[in-house]
Amino acid sequence: MTARRDEILKELGLTPVWRLRTPSAAPAEVPASGSADDPPALRNPVVAQSQAREPEAIRGLPKVVPLDARATGIAQLEWPQLKESVAACVACPLHAERNKTVFGVGDEAAEWLFVGEGPGAEEDEKGEPFVGQAGKLLDNMLAAINLKRGKNVYIANIVKCRPPGNRNPETAEAARCEPYLHRQIALIKPKLIVALGKVAAVNLLKRDAPVASMRGKLHAYQGIPLIVTYHPAYLLRSLPEKAKAWADLCFAVETMHGLQSGKAAPI
Repeated sequence: MTARRDEILKELGLTPVWRLRTPSAAPAEVPASGSADDPPALRNPVVAQSQAREPEAIRGLPKVVPLDARATGIAQLEWPQLKESVAACVACPLHAERNKTVFGVGDEAAEWLFVGEGPGAEEDEKGEPFVGQAGKLLDNMLAAINLKRGKNVYIANIVKCRPPGNRNPETAEAARCEPYLHRQIALIKPKLIVALGKVAAVNLLKRDAPVASMRGKLHAYQGIPLIVTYHPAYLLRSLPEKAKAWADLCFAVETMHGLQSGKAAPI
């Protein structure tokens, strides 16, 4: 490995890179139990087994670089293979501490797509997005505009594994997970995307700006109308902002009515 590649991996947050202690006599298979000297991914039988289940379209592709080759493979997957790929993913450091991957949940042909930032502790335990207090608030927000989880609604996150301590996902982590969300969106074909919070908005719009400056406007993700509002977890800490979030939801409903009638304003 060249010094330049080492520098790139360090910048992407993908170090340390595991190496075998001896270049020769590498075992053909790693026992599921592993040994104390094995990397965490190989000591964990769940991860070891999930790696073996990776869909053929991405099996054997580099896990670190290049991003474009991996994204091309993921872009060919259908729902069953995409779910298998997420469950088996070890492409960024977040996999090392996860309990379960959090793929997403809902109607796979939904008109509404809500995107958050990443799983929390309860989501990591159950494998479903937005199941804690923030999830209850999101369900209430949906009910307020006559929507329901799983019925014409799909919910996903920028990253599929829980960042330690519920911190925001790092840029490199989001980049490794991005092809999965892109493929989900391509398969769902939603009429409208609602970005919940700054992390979702920044990663979808590729624009670093406060939520306050992005809300109240119609944006676009690859031609799909997108509206930005506050993350439910933020609203739990900042109750006065709920009125603004309600205004955003009303704006989203108005936008959806226009899309359904074919009278939506140009983006």
